[in-house]
Amino acid sequence: MTHLLNLLAAIALLVWGTQLVRTGILRVLGANLRNILARSVANRLTAAASGIGVTALLQSSTATALIVSSFVGQGLMSLPGALAVMLGADIGTSLMALLFSRDLSWLSPLFIFVGVVLFIARQSTTVGRVGRILIGLGLMLLALRLVTESANVLTQAPAIKALLASLSSDLLLEIMVGALLAVLCYSSLAIVLLTATLASTSVIPVDVALGLVLGANLGSGALAVLTTLSANIETRQVPLGNLVFKALGIVIAAPLVDWWLSQAGPLLGDKASVVVVFHLCFNLLVGVLFIGLTQVVADWVDYWLPRPGKTKVAGRQRHLDASALGTPSLAISCAVRESMHQADVVETMLLGVMQVIRQNDRKLAQELQKMDDTVDELYSDIKYYLTKISREALSEDEGRRWTDIISFTINMEQIGDIVERVLMDIEDKKINPGREFSEAGMSEIAELHRRLIDNLRLGMSVFLNGTVRDAQRLLEEKTRFRDLERAYAATHLERLSVNTLPSIETSSLHLDLISDLKRINSHICSIAYPILDSAGILAPNRLRPVSAATPPPESVPPRS
Repeated sequence: MTHLLNLLAAIALLVWGTQLVRTGILRVLGANLRNILARSVANRLTAAASGIGVTALLQSSTATALIVSSFVGQGLMSLPGALAVMLGADIGTSLMALLFSRDLSWLSPLFIFVGVVLFIARQSTTVGRVGRILIGLGLMLLALRLVTESANVLTQAPAIKALLASLSSDLLLEIMVGALLAVLCYSSLAIVLLTATLASTSVIPVDVALGLVLGANLGSGALAVLTTLSANIETRQVPLGNLVFKALGIVIAAPLVDWWLSQAGPLLGDKASVVVVFHLCFNLLVGVLFIGLTQVVADWVDYWLPRPGKTKVAGRQRHLDASALGTPSLAISCAVRESMHQADVVETMLLGVMQVIRQNDRKLAQELQKMDDTVDELYSDIKYYLTKISREALSEDEGRRWTDIISFTINMEQIGDIVERVLMDIEDKKINPGREFSEAGMSEIAELHRRLIDNLRLGMSVFLNGTVRDAQRLLEEKTRFRDLERAYAATHLERLSVNTLPSIETSSLHLDLISDLKRINSHICSIAYPILDSAGILAPNRLRPVSAATPPPESVPPRS
């Protein structure tokens, strides 16, 4: 029992090491990997080459499938191009299996020691994340050695021999077992390495190992399909197409297992090499045979999973892709795009306010008020989506961006609430009583509204691009808008003093309206604060310093 537990612990350590390397690479090179994939789809060969490179770094074709699926779901990559990337991804993971099958156990203590030192010394920096990758590599190499030692002991147990020998009677059973193990371990790489190790220690026959390898390939395709079940149709199409490639490849390769053993066995000699080279050749065969058929398979997938109309809120496509949560930097980009959609809805509400005022359009006012529900829904969805992103997986810049998105969406939600109240006031105090603003009053409101729309668009640009110069302009507009609001309030009071009837009738609404517009502008201008604070040019406070020579104002004595 102890030796079996040791073997299970070694397998768990192997899977955990693979996970550490994968997450570490994504944290260090996440944005660069996405750029490589996004720029490589000019033709199928470059797409496949990028899949090989990215997956060799991630050590997981499933992780690559999730990234590529997110691109397809957001319209950044075509389905045939994504399928070509996945053909390369499977080759990349088989190359890593070939590398790790070599005797690199001497590197394990070095990687673990250096990795722990780097991780502890600079945990939240790039250096610390590189240390995390080294720890993962060291654990993988250590786990492979422990698997070998545990398997050697278990080989002597008659019950274990009888159990594993039963697999040799049915290739289909071996494929299904390999697929199940790959899904349970969340890594086909770990299962292939484990199978090669067990074959090298004669725990399982080589022909059984090859069947398990075919199953591990099928399991990695099924794993990506299962992981994206809750995603949109476009995202689910890529894993399904890749699963089709793997299934067709197994149909072709399964009858060739005996031939491979007779030809490659004597040539390679080492049983572990026979297994991992078979794994590599299988994926090379699939890549060569199907690289020209990506469009055909894409058509099949489109037929099986037809794309419905876009899921929309207020006429806009949703971008909160659940499958992107495994890649935090990509999930941040999804949240930014959805936040811009929220701002678009707010802009539509603001633009409609003037039309309601000018035309007394009660129906439009009610429609715009309902749009605040959309703004609130988007805010809730974005907030919930961001909470599902692991903060530990974010770099320092991504962590700041996470905070910026939350702040931006809160401001947009509050602006929507203010606009809804403004529209209700216009209905109650202007449309229902049949009142009109004076010509001068309408001109003032229109000028403030025009500036407000310009500032909102500038604020959206600041949020999207983070330009310090635009952030400074936006903050300057806050002062100008405040001064203008005060001036217009004063001129309104002057019109009241000369008994201008329209001004008297709409006085309450006029003053409330320009005050609400100023409040909206303050929410817009607050978008600039994080940008200016990060640049170190935001003043700590707006109070004028009191010099020592200036006596403080006399305090009012408390009442007795």
